[in-house]
Amino acid sequence: MNSISRLQEAEQALFPIFSGIDAGVKQNLQRVLKAFRRRLVGVHHFAGVTGYGHDDLGRETLDGVFADVVGAEAAAVRLQFVSGTHAIACALFGNLRPGDEMLAVVGAPYDTLEEVIGLRGQGQGSLIDFGINYRELALTRDGNVDLQALNSAISEKTRLVLIQRSCGYSWRCSLSISEIAKIVEIVKRQNYNTICFVDNCYGEFVEECEPTAVGADLMAGSLIKNPGGTIVPAGGYVAGKADLVEAATCRLTAPGIGSSGGATFDLNRLLFQGLFLAPQMVGEAIKGNHLTAYVFYKLGYRVNPLPLAKRRDVIQAIEFGNPDKLVAFCRAIQQNSPVGAYLDPVPGPMPGYESQLVMAGGTFIDGSTSEFSADGPLREPYIAFCQGGTHWTHVSIALEAAIEAVGKVDS
Repeated sequence: MNSISRLQEAEQALFPIFSGIDAGVKQNLQRVLKAFRRRLVGVHHFAGVTGYGHDDLGRETLDGVFADVVGAEAAAVRLQFVSGTHAIACALFGNLRPGDEMLAVVGAPYDTLEEVIGLRGQGQGSLIDFGINYRELALTRDGNVDLQALNSAISEKTRLVLIQRSCGYSWRCSLSISEIAKIVEIVKRQNYNTICFVDNCYGEFVEECEPTAVGADLMAGSLIKNPGGTIVPAGGYVAGKADLVEAATCRLTAPGIGSSGGATFDLNRLLFQGLFLAPQMVGEAIKGNHLTAYVFYKLGYRVNPLPLAKRRDVIQAIEFGNPDKLVAFCRAIQQNSPVGAYLDPVPGPMPGYESQLVMAGGTFIDGSTSEFSADGPLREPYIAFCQGGTHWTHVSIALEAAIEAVGKVDS
């Protein structure tokens, strides 16, 4: 069977799932529209300011819209966050103090957080450098959160628990909203004052609500992932309880300035429009993930999630078990990208990551993972992590080449 036939078979099998995804998009778009109406969004909110960014009506209104959409007391949506990792770091440094303890409850964190915490690197001003204690709750043998261990893991010193929603560069299942709600319930039962913080990257608009709507105190993410709708050029967000959000923004700017600063440089329209487009773009990415999983599962490769499994984020993993196949896959994706199709992905170092990475990212926004991209660390078992996609048909076109480049699993 050739690549076109394989994709046609997959598309026919997945159309009922695609229809269900469209229903979820409609539900998520309704909550976005409701927030826009409630906050009386108009064209005057698209104007921005320069300099300090004081009294930016558009930015203040967008913060309110975003908070309403995610079910939070407050939000700070800022172009000055350079990445999701930066937003997460501001949330952690803003709300932790020397002597506090942070507990990661979903095993090892994503690679880029290792140096923020202080697990790699020295003398860079990590959390550990500042006297914050760190513990990690290992996953169970089958890759799930160890709820039994969590039941006795929280102490009076545990100021914050880190809940990483997405799988990152690991093979575990990403967390569902109901699982996050259960973690929060267990933590709060032991110490109500412990902050439940969620790294929400890759998870926005995948389900019908966000972690802050089910009890999480604070969360953070990137605008060049899901909530930017593929058109926001930079930035990130924090959302949750008002005092915790303000503490995070005091790390972004300075104490005494907090959320009142941050110029928007006439980009407010893109921030509003990206949020409006986000449910649709996430839906298309999820369809592309199902398609990717289906065809490579049929080719004999291990995939996570499985082809018909309900999605919890916009990441699809394929285990190739071979570095050459990982590179060949990324090369095929790059060659079918709208930008830089002539470039040849080669493994190389990336700031914040321990291993060399190979990346296919022919995107209009540099590094945007809400657009279709694929990457993976050059380490066993050589897994490609696919994410994003403005429309599933683009994913299908790229997969034609990827199937030809990689072929069936080695026997």
